[in-house]
Amino acid sequence: MGLKKTFENKKVLITGHTGFKGSWLTIWLLTLGAKVYGLALDPPTKPSIFEESILANKIIDIRVNVQNHLEVRKLIKEIKPDFIFHLAAQPIVKQSYIDPIETWNTNVIGTINILDAIRVNKQQCKAVFITSDKCYDNLEWHWGYRENDKLGGADPYSASKGSAEIAISSFYRSYFYKDESNIMIASARAGNVIGGGDWAKDRIVPDCIRAWTNQETVLIRSQSSTRPWQHVLEPLSGYLCLAQNLNNNLNGHSFNFGPNSDNTHNVLDIVKELSTEWENASWKIEEVNNKKMKESRLLKLNCDKALSLLNWKAVLNFQETMQFTKKWYSKFYYSKRFDTYDLCKEQIKEYTIASRIRGNTWI
Repeated sequence: MGLKKTFENKKVLITGHTGFKGSWLTIWLLTLGAKVYGLALDPPTKPSIFEESILANKIIDIRVNVQNHLEVRKLIKEIKPDFIFHLAAQPIVKQSYIDPIETWNTNVIGTINILDAIRVNKQQCKAVFITSDKCYDNLEWHWGYRENDKLGGADPYSASKGSAEIAISSFYRSYFYKDESNIMIASARAGNVIGGGDWAKDRIVPDCIRAWTNQETVLIRSQSSTRPWQHVLEPLSGYLCLAQNLNNNLNGHSFNFGPNSDNTHNVLDIVKELSTEWENASWKIEEVNNKKMKESRLLKLNCDKALSLLNWKAVLNFQETMQFTKKWYSKFYYSKRFDTYDLCKEQIKEYTIASRIRGNTWI
């Protein structure tokens, strides 16, 4: 069954819809014919893909903090969503050191507020809670983490995501585990997404784009840090696939959504590949050894479970991932006739075609 058949004319609530991933997911669901409701704070960056795509005019746009449990409960009762995608979060590791309380309140209490709202309202619903690959207690080994590996985290962000996972599991086992439950939940773990429309601070692609569009040299820290980079549409396709297949057999499960193994590259690889689209692109290497701020240098996911139970797999290689990203930013900054929303729809269509050709028939 294709995604359009699943989501067409369905009410879908996205928390964090004004963010980078939330905006891309909003656009994708609109192309599928869903009636989208968004619950979030104002866009976190300027520019933002949400504002550039004029999404406020295309959906029911609600500005509420997920930490406000009474408002969250009221809205979910009024909307009666068929599906919920919970993306609202404080997503930056560095910021979690600066403001750990806000990070924990948003990432843990915000998640609990969504869980409790669907518990209290008792309306039929399928909910996918997006956490992070950083929810694992990362020992920086060279094989991928599986869904049953130990949760944890040295920094406030990672620890908050591990805690959110524990909360999700607790609510499932306490309230939603019975076969007759009309509420089904699952968690999705992904990370290190790149793609057009990301302008967040302290992220390698936006840092490069900001510097190079202003003819400046970008400062590269931790050039050897290795990540399994993936285009934003890869994990989003996983979230949609999970929601599509969520049933009693998968209720309460967690799934990893990561890229192909050949997409594992270090930060400098990303910078060099990205620079091919920009004239006079320059960078300066500065290895930073900040013992007060620990961030993982190596992190991989094992996605065998998603392949086995959902028939989901990543489809883009590293060069394609970078090409999607470079093309988006190049058009944004240099095309005279440019529509952000249309470009996103074009890339979603291109990704969908490639995904079907490479085996994701469910899409």
